[in-house]
Amino acid sequence: MRVAIVENTQVTHHGQVGVALHEAAAKIDLYKPWADGVLPAPGSYDALVVFGGEQNALADDSHPYLAALAAQMYDSAISGKATLGICLGSQVLARGAGAQNRLGTNPEFGWCEVELTPEGRADPVLSHLPTRFPIFQWHSDTFTLPDGAVHLASNAATPMQSYRIGRAGYATQFHFEASRAVVADMTRAFPEAAVRMNPDWLAQHQDQAARLGRDADQHGLAIARAWVALI
Repeated sequence: MRVAIVENTQVTHHGQVGVALHEAAAKIDLYKPWADGVLPAPGSYDALVVFGGEQNALADDSHPYLAALAAQMYDSAISGKATLGICLGSQVLARGAGAQNRLGTNPEFGWCEVELTPEGRADPVLSHLPTRFPIFQWHSDTFTLPDGAVHLASNAATPMQSYRIGRAGYATQFHFEASRAVVADMTRAFPEAAVRMNPDWLAQHQDQAARLGRDADQHGLAIARAWVALI
């Protein structure tokens, strides 16, 4: 299988998604449109993955490729091709599907609990998880549910945690790819940004990782493997 991965920022961890793709012997084509504006050619891949970034989904002035990426993600999802958007990727897919992006309204950071909807409990990918589970979050924005999408997961802070479009178009606001190792590296690389989200993060990080990170790692890898199986 050939998988196109779109990175939206200079430092991108593939994390548990990378593990699952490696297990499946996927061929990876990597795109960095934040640097050169180049996106995958439609029809050149069997699956499309779009990771997060510090920009918002409407930041066309600084990232002029976002509108085209939003349209491509939506076209890929509704065609039945395996499509995955994580954090910013989920917001960009929502934009492509005609939903409303809401900026700065729903900050979450750290390992947080998410709950599956009834549809999520029956979903081919998320049904592998407990009804309530911890997973890593780092975001401030959110979106409305796109028309025709299936709402899969929620919590009190951000009701739109996950949705599906078509057969295999998945979006997660939460960072299920972020294992404990990934979170530790992000904390080392971006301590000021982490502290802006949670002033006590540097003191709390190890405790949260010990209490919640092991389960979150297992859940994230289960999601990644189940999605890869749909390619």
